[in-house]
Amino acid sequence: MQDKLVALVTGANQGIGLQIAKELTEHGYTVLVGSRSLEKGENAAQNIGADAHAVQLDVTDSDSIAAAAERIRSEFGRLDVLVNNAAISHAGEPGRSLEEMMNSSKASTASLDEVRAVFETNVFGVIAVTQAMLPLLRDAPAARIVNVSSGVGSLTLNSDPAFPYRAGFGVVYAASKTALNAVTLSFAIELESTNIKVNAASPGFTSTALNNFQGTETVEQGARNPIRVALETDGPTGAFTGPNGPLPW
Repeated sequence: MQDKLVALVTGANQGIGLQIAKELTEHGYTVLVGSRSLEKGENAAQNIGADAHAVQLDVTDSDSIAAAAERIRSEFGRLDVLVNNAAISHAGEPGRSLEEMMNSSKASTASLDEVRAVFETNVFGVIAVTQAMLPLLRDAPAARIVNVSSGVGSLTLNSDPAFPYRAGFGVVYAASKTALNAVTLSFAIELESTNIKVNAASPGFTSTALNNFQGTETVEQGARNPIRVALETDGPTGAFTGPNGPLPW
């Protein structure tokens, strides 16, 4: 087992995941850059530096997940932080506007195939990766699981007519983040007597490929809250936070 702390970030070849991976290396971590495409992961790791290593990881593929877990155990011997960042906003062609994504997400007309595809990555993928990495995390002295969520998944916020993003609360992306929050709390409750803290962290409305770069925050700004939660060894468990503090479930 190596002495340096080890973090795995899924979907880390671009966007917020890439920024999180970069900043974790700056905090002294060996960072495993999870990427569906090994080539893209290797390019990202090379750009980050010597403390970053690409790991082929498709969160929707059980064989890929199992292989990644085995490689981490055999090559690095430990895992201290898991950042479940990989996510998709829709299953259609790239370049959709926010309006198009909102329209395709309406409960009355949404494609069930698209709902399934988004949940496969954003919800089921998180469960599968977390389950596979738990044996490694249980061996760490102070492990953290950070699920990158979104304020648009908050049922409390969306039940308020004054919430500015309420019109976009559909059954595709937003509902997948609501489900992710439930998954986060479920793991946190089960693991609250262990060495593992489990939290949901929203980056805010960040400009990435997820929203066709229509967000208002930079990736540097978006990475701040997930990084803070990932580094907090003495922080809470079962919490949901955003850039400005706690968020309601």
